[in-house]
This record gives sequence, structure tokens and C-alpha cells, in this order.
Amino acid sequence: MSLAATVESYRYRAFAWRSSLSLSRKLALALAGAGVIGLAAQVKFYLPWTPVPVTGQTMAVLLTAVLLGRNWGGISAALYAALGAAGLPWFAGLSGGIGCLAGPTGGYIAGFVLAAFFVGYVSDRFVRARSWYGLLGLMLFANFALIHGPGLLWLATVTGVTDIARLLWMGTIPFIPGDVIKAIAAAALAFACTPRKGTW
Repeated sequence: MSLAATVESYRYRAFAWRSSLSLSRKLALALAGAGVIGLAAQVKFYLPWTPVPVTGQTMAVLLTAVLLGRNWGGISAALYAALGAAGLPWFAGLSGGIGCLAGPTGGYIAGFVLAAFFVGYVSDRFVRARSWYGLLGLMLFANFALIHGPGLLWLATVTGVTDIARLLWMGTIPFIPGDVIKAIAAAALAFACTPRKGTW
């Protein structure tokens, strides 16, 4: 068997094993994924004109969604949001509590859940989505439509900013280069890990 075929075989077995786990083990993996998102949230810095920090969360959310797959990628992100809202200090800056969801970044956190469910479902159900361009396109769409969409809507609500250009400068435009880099990195890692056959 060639090296490429051997690697593909191990990828397939890993994803098939992941899908056959018991409920308790899937939940444990989802909690581990939420922990990874929480760790990535601590990589952060602020820009002077926006209350939304630059963090590593989006990369962790998108990659976890592919690795955990349909339902469980989204559950992982939902656990991150729910446990953080309950007070676990793993939002950006080791913060926690319901006030974080009510703040300017609450919409982005809700978007993490939407994006993770979507990416996990599509990557599990459609083999073509696991090609390099498929994964990159999937992650860029999830990032800018499903994370930034709710993020901007909630940011406008919290800040009272109604000017679209100003809102975009606060919540999306400054983050485009970094988000593209994170999407590329997440897609590359996902492409290296995912099998090119099989659906779950």
C-alpha cells in the first residue's frame, strides 16, 4: 500500500471511530473542543477604535467544527458559550458571565455556534467540501457570514451605531486580513486531517 493510501486509511478510520463513540465520549470530546476554543480566546489584543478584540477563537471554532463533525462541532461551540455565560472564565481576557454575551462581542460568540454547526454538517455530509478549496471556501463563508453577520447586528444594538460604514470599520474590516489567515490555517489543518471519502 502506498504512503498516500495508508494516510487516507488512517484518516478514514479516525473519523469513523469518532462517529461511533458513545454519547458520553462524544460529550467529552465536545468539552475538550470547547476548552480549545477557550484557550484560543486568550490570544487577544485590542484595536483603538473598536471594542471587539482580535482573538484566535475563529480558527479554533472552525477547526473544531470539522474535527468533531456534524452536531458535535456545534455542541462544542455551544458549550463554550453556555459555560462561559454561566461564569467559567474562558472568554477573551479570562472573563466569564452573562454580561459578556450582553456586551459588544456577544453576537460573535453566538455566531461561533451557528458557524460550527454549519461547518461540521457540511464537512461531514459532503466529500467535496473536504477538498482544499472546499474547506477554504466553507470556512471563509462561515467566518464572514455566520460569525460576522450576527456579530455586526449585535454590535450595532449594543453600541447604537447605525452608520453601516462605521459599523463595518468597528466590527469587520479591520479583522479581514487576520480572519483570512486564520481561515487558511484552519483549512490547511483540516485538509491534512480529513478523509477524502465517506460521510457520517
